[in-house]
Amino acid sequence: MGRGVKGREPMHLRILAAMAAVVGLAAPAWSAELPKTVTLTAYTTTSSGYAQSIAIGGMLKKKYDVELRVIPGKNDVSRMIPVKKKRAHLCACGIAASFTQEGVYLFGSKSWGPMAVRNLYNNAKGPHGLMPVVAGDADIKTAADLKGKKMAWIKGAPALNVNLSALMAFGGVTWDDVTRVEFPGWKAAVDGVIGGQADAVMVSTMSPHVNRLMASPRGNWWVSLPHDDKEGWARAKAVAPFWNPNRVTLGIGLENNISGEPEFDGQMYPYPIVIGLADDLSDDFTYAMTKAVMEGYEGADGYGTLKGTAGYQLEAQNLKWVFPYAGGSIRYYKEAGAWGAEEEAHNNALLKRQDVLIGAWKTYYAANKDMEDDAFEAGWAEARKEALTAAGLDAPFS
Repeated sequence: MGRGVKGREPMHLRILAAMAAVVGLAAPAWSAELPKTVTLTAYTTTSSGYAQSIAIGGMLKKKYDVELRVIPGKNDVSRMIPVKKKRAHLCACGIAASFTQEGVYLFGSKSWGPMAVRNLYNNAKGPHGLMPVVAGDADIKTAADLKGKKMAWIKGAPALNVNLSALMAFGGVTWDDVTRVEFPGWKAAVDGVIGGQADAVMVSTMSPHVNRLMASPRGNWWVSLPHDDKEGWARAKAVAPFWNPNRVTLGIGLENNISGEPEFDGQMYPYPIVIGLADDLSDDFTYAMTKAVMEGYEGADGYGTLKGTAGYQLEAQNLKWVFPYAGGSIRYYKEAGAWGAEEEAHNNALLKRQDVLIGAWKTYYAANKDMEDDAFEAGWAEARKEALTAAGLDAPFS
C-alpha cells in the first residue's frame, strides 16, 4: 500500500515531475511580447546576412514558437521599403543603414529624407575585415601609396565607394589624387582589378573573389591601418564615421601585408545591422527581440552553431556606435549590466543628431518640394551640411 510498481516512482511523484517538465518547456513571460510572426528584410538568399537571419529564425521557432519571415532585398532601398511601409518590423541591413538616418545618397531624394532609425543589436565583431583589397603588383604598400593609382568607383553603390574613400583618406589621399575608374557593379569592379583596369576595390577579407585576385598574375595586397596612427584614423572616420579598428586574423591571403604575418591592423563594422523605425517599434517588442537574440546563441536550440554568428553575443555589441538604440533594447542592456552613463550620453547625442537632421529636412522639403529632383537633392545636401554645422555636429557624406 502506498507504494508503486517495483522500479517506478509513486504516481504522485511522476505527476509532479511531468508538471515540472511542462513548466520548464513553457516560454518565459517576456516572450509574449513577440508577435507570432516577426518580419525582417535582409540581403539576398546567397548572403551571409540572410543565412544568419534564417538561423536566428530557427532558434525563435524552437524556443518561443515565433516565426521569423525573412524578405530578401537586392539593394539598400528595396530592403528599407517594407520597413517604411510597415510591412516589416526590422531590417538586417548593411552600412547603408547609416545613409538612411543621415538622409544622404539614395536616401536624400524627395521620397526618403533622414529617418528616425533605432538599432536593436548587430553582428558586431569578428576576426575578419571589411576593407579594400589592392592588386599586389600595383606598388601599393601603405594607404599613402594609393596616390596616382586607379580606384574602382561602382555606380549606385555609395557604401562601397565611401569605404574606398576612407582608405584613401587614411593615407591623406583624395579623389583628385587618383584616377577614378567607373564600373556598373561590384563584381565587374573586382574583375577590373584582376584584369588591370583598376588597382583597388572594397571587399570582405573572406570574399572568395580575393582568391581569384590572389591566384591571378597581379596577386593581392592588404593595406594595414595601424591602430596607433591616430591622425590616419581621424581622417578615415571623418569620411566613414562607422569605421572601427579591428585586428584582422581571418581571411584570404592575409600574409600579403607590410608585416608579412597572417594578420594585421584593419577595419570592420557590424553586419548585419538590425534596425527599425522609432515610431513603429514598441519598447516591449524591442526588449523581447533583443533578449531572445542575445540569450539564444548557445545551447542545442541556439543559432551559434552557424559560422560567423559570434558577433551577435552580448559581449560583442558596440553600444557606442553610430545608431541610437531602441528603448526596449536599452532596457535589456541595462539589465545585463552593459549600459551605463557613457552609453546613455552617447545615445542622447545620437538622438539629438537625428532631431537636427529631421527638422532640417522638414523645413527644406516644405519650401522646395516642387523643385526638379536633381536640384532638390543638391540643395538638400547643402541645407543638411548647414544645419549640422550650425548645431556643432560633423557633416560627413557632404
